[in-house]
Amino acid sequence: MSKLGKYTRRTFMVGAAAIAGGVAFGVYRAKTPFENPLGRDLPIGSATFNPWVLVDATAVTLVLPHADLGQGVHSLQAALIAEELDIEIDQVQTTFGAPDKAYYNGGISGEMVPFMPTDDSRTAEFARSFAGGAIKAFMPMMMTGGSSTVPDSYLKLRQAGAMARETLKAAASAQTGVPVSNITTKNGAVHLPDGEIIPYTALAKRAAELDPVQDVSLRPSSQWRLLGKPMKRTDIVAKSTGTQEYGIDVKAKDMVYATVRVNPAKGSGANSFDDTTAKSMRGVLRVLKIKNGAAVVADNTWRAIQAVNAIEFDWKPSTYPAEQADHWAAVEASFVEDKLNGTPRDVGAVDQAQGTEVIAEYRSPYVAHAPLEPLSATILVKEDRVDIWTGHQIQLAVEEKIAAITGHDVSNVHLHNMFIGGSFGHRLEFLNIEQAAEIGNAMRGTPVKLTYSREEDFAQDFPRHITMGRGRGRVDQGRVVALDLELAAPSVMASQMGRMGINMPMPDAMLHSGAWENPYHNLENLRIRSYKADALAPVSSWRSVGAAPNGFAFDSLLDELIHAAGADPLEERIRLMGHDTSVKVLEAVGEMSNWGAPLGPNKGRGVAFVLSFGVPVAEVVEVTNTSKGIKIDKVWVACDVGQVLDPVNFENLVQGGVVYGLGHAINSEITYSGGHADQRNFWDAEGMRIAQCPEIFVKGLENASKIRGIGEPPVPPAAPALANAIFAATGQRIREMPFNKFIDFV
Repeated sequence: MSKLGKYTRRTFMVGAAAIAGGVAFGVYRAKTPFENPLGRDLPIGSATFNPWVLVDATAVTLVLPHADLGQGVHSLQAALIAEELDIEIDQVQTTFGAPDKAYYNGGISGEMVPFMPTDDSRTAEFARSFAGGAIKAFMPMMMTGGSSTVPDSYLKLRQAGAMARETLKAAASAQTGVPVSNITTKNGAVHLPDGEIIPYTALAKRAAELDPVQDVSLRPSSQWRLLGKPMKRTDIVAKSTGTQEYGIDVKAKDMVYATVRVNPAKGSGANSFDDTTAKSMRGVLRVLKIKNGAAVVADNTWRAIQAVNAIEFDWKPSTYPAEQADHWAAVEASFVEDKLNGTPRDVGAVDQAQGTEVIAEYRSPYVAHAPLEPLSATILVKEDRVDIWTGHQIQLAVEEKIAAITGHDVSNVHLHNMFIGGSFGHRLEFLNIEQAAEIGNAMRGTPVKLTYSREEDFAQDFPRHITMGRGRGRVDQGRVVALDLELAAPSVMASQMGRMGINMPMPDAMLHSGAWENPYHNLENLRIRSYKADALAPVSSWRSVGAAPNGFAFDSLLDELIHAAGADPLEERIRLMGHDTSVKVLEAVGEMSNWGAPLGPNKGRGVAFVLSFGVPVAEVVEVTNTSKGIKIDKVWVACDVGQVLDPVNFENLVQGGVVYGLGHAINSEITYSGGHADQRNFWDAEGMRIAQCPEIFVKGLENASKIRGIGEPPVPPAAPALANAIFAATGQRIREMPFNKFIDFV
């Protein structure tokens, strides 16, 4: 039976004891709804039933608070409400809404307890419930990330739609005298027994006089009209025609344009700078000193970028090791007892296991987020209020950051959240927000658009943390009998939360995520330990956070052990797996790929399995070893999120995750020289080229007991599946990313 490491268990118990005195209060607060922000200053004749639905005489408006980074959650949130509200998505208006704690994310609680996501025991479920209540009561964070949008929204947005539906039926009953039991709804209207149809908008005034109906029933999936069926995304036409407005597209009357250049040694400042040339350049309005560098304000973005590049800076040195080799040395030196972060998995007796030993080491580099839309923000600072238009994933914190810089009360700071052109974790950070506030504060009364150059976006990115994995294991009589994996990396949570002013002295679960929760319960000797390296270059959450590097190390080590045992890679994973849902995922990917069938010459297949964010994902990669290098031919993916709510978008997200994972495994890294990132544009850190992209086949299973998100889980298995396939085709083991250091790709 699995047991938690002492350090992790002690931390959890101490944390629980520390807030035990507030349990009763926390439970009370968890059950008490927040004030509905739509009810503040509600116009006469308008009705709101909860924070997500507003109806007036002209329209039904749905508030969709989770940020859309290209993953399609704007559309899905609308569908969740519309399904129960009995309205078509094209009949409603949508908005991201104003930031408010009523939109707190309760879907992240599962990642905050020291229980495996496959553990459905009463103790584990109580801990998750308690964590969710604590989040709502003490830290109601409005945020998008961690593949949590669907777990957070699935029930509460459907309930929001059902509440609105039943209250509108009650309004129709009060207006007509027809019993509610005889009233139905369809296509954004109530239908009376005599055939009369009353649009929801015509009932807004009467509904506003009623208390919202709280006791509602949700429809079973067998009665769904929208969910579970292919849907046209709400943004598909705009994005297909180039008319979708992102944060970078915002325009305002009398707007000026700004860009910045700050020390590429992130966090350090400038000893001095000479802006003489920049000030004389065409279109330049002002040069401003800002934290750690300078900003140029001009009459267009191009001129601002040209001018800021003309400034001569004398930069201060970095506070972290200047050279990349020293970063690796610091991580390598972290495999010591006093840097132990946790032992989240310790089963059997790894040190006493017998058999042939296998030893290997794995490395994953710093990797940039590199979204297509560079950082930007448009801000207007006035004496009595601040407005900012940008895309961000932690909306309330944006307003707090700005208020701290401009001196306004946070209630007078207003974020207008926008569609985001890719993030992968980039928009969880605040550097552009803080800089926009500095510039806007100096230009009060004038709207200012801040736009990063691509080079500055790379230079100031907080990348994925570097990770080293040291593994050993034993095989005996054709079986894997022991696996011992140690992982070392700087703490991503301490770095990221530190920039938000939150101290994180406790163990960082991201340092072993994607490894410890893999449900190989039939592996009798299994130990996972993680070590926290000293802070190096500042790092941040990257799509799947720790699961990508840790999953690469874990599954690669397992594959090496299976090969040493002489076992079949898929069959041995299935034998070791002690979790039915995950077994079915592995069996499905084997069936999809026709695993075991003869391959042509110079071909190889690799399989990998990683469970992250509660989602078991298995991937099979097929490659051909050509005279010019490795060609990735096909990828098969099977995963289980409990319920596939939009099959088309689900497939797209899985395929996108595979491409993201493969591309970074092949080509991408960030290295440091003199404290500065060496890679400054896409050609320095390529993703996957179109010609390199394989056919990708996807199957979503629905056996899991909980609804999960799919934005990140397809990423971690991609790298190990590819590495395992390369080994099968060539006999060469690749244990370090990016792979193009060791082998060519075509």
